[in-house]
Amino acid sequence: MLVTTCLMSLVIVLVWHKSVFLAIFFILFFGSIEALYFSASLIKFLEGAWVPVALSFIFLLIMYIWNYGTTKKYEFDVQNSVPINWLLQLGPNLGIVRVRGIGLIHTELVSGIPAIFSHFVTNLPAFHQVLVFLCIKSVPVPHVRPEERYLVGRIGPPEHRVYRCIARYGYRDVHLDDIAFEKDLLFSIEQFIRSEGAPRPSGREEVIKELRHSTNFEDDEKMTVIGTTSTYMEGKRPWDDSESTSEGEFREICSPKIPPKRRVRFLLPESGAGGDVVDVDPPGVVAELRDLMEARESGMAFILGNCYVKAKSGSSLFKRLVINIGYDFLRRNSRGPTYALSFPRASTLEVGMIYLV
Repeated sequence: MLVTTCLMSLVIVLVWHKSVFLAIFFILFFGSIEALYFSASLIKFLEGAWVPVALSFIFLLIMYIWNYGTTKKYEFDVQNSVPINWLLQLGPNLGIVRVRGIGLIHTELVSGIPAIFSHFVTNLPAFHQVLVFLCIKSVPVPHVRPEERYLVGRIGPPEHRVYRCIARYGYRDVHLDDIAFEKDLLFSIEQFIRSEGAPRPSGREEVIKELRHSTNFEDDEKMTVIGTTSTYMEGKRPWDDSESTSEGEFREICSPKIPPKRRVRFLLPESGAGGDVVDVDPPGVVAELRDLMEARESGMAFILGNCYVKAKSGSSLFKRLVINIGYDFLRRNSRGPTYALSFPRASTLEVGMIYLV
């Protein structure tokens, strides 16, 4: 508690940008109380006060083991990430086939291809018609504005239909359920496709240079800020539930095989008489949107990685104890991310892989 109070004083000055005198008052008021408790435990150490001191060291050991194992796991992900060129070279010549539907691959990486995907493709040489690498990040702010929720980018040329989406949430934001999340995610990809195909005014598209610099984005991968569906409530939205046949409005394309509770309505512009698509978007954009719609109607699969972290052969005794026993015990007895619980279990595929750190 005393260490937390000292760190909190730094947060007051460096993060909240409050007065230094407020931080000094905070640490003097709360720190003096905690210092009294700690000094009293030291004075009566041999008479039973060793219990809270021992408990504090146990909690310190648990936090250290969890942080050490998580850091090694992330370092393995970064060092073994697959280059994008490897993904672009996959094709029929290598026995790789594309199946109908959308494959949503969860990853902690914001650049490159995660090792779990290469492990999946190596053992099962097939992946979906539309591939989305999803990274959910928690940022140190209470709320992220809906118009800044998603960062969407493209991996490779448009004909590969591979995208990257970074969803940002504040620590007080509520994660959406699976239906609302699918709706917002597909809407953000649809808006990204349209933004690439149409001329954009100044300030419409924002390239996150700081994020690219800090996370080593590749030069050909640019992320565009896309809002959620709630930010487009003022005008006609491509996800509108209303049906209309007038010129310039939207036509609903949905499959009767999809249950009503799982239906996500995706709409394209339509002309009034013939039903042909209006030449609002370039042909390439229209074709890409149609592929996205067809893939959505075929279903969405959530691919999650279930990673087992093990120490390499020849590692020190300390590392083997921490990784193979301590971290493995904590991982098996801790729950997964809260947003993973909202994924429909019937559409979730867990891919197991052993990380040798």
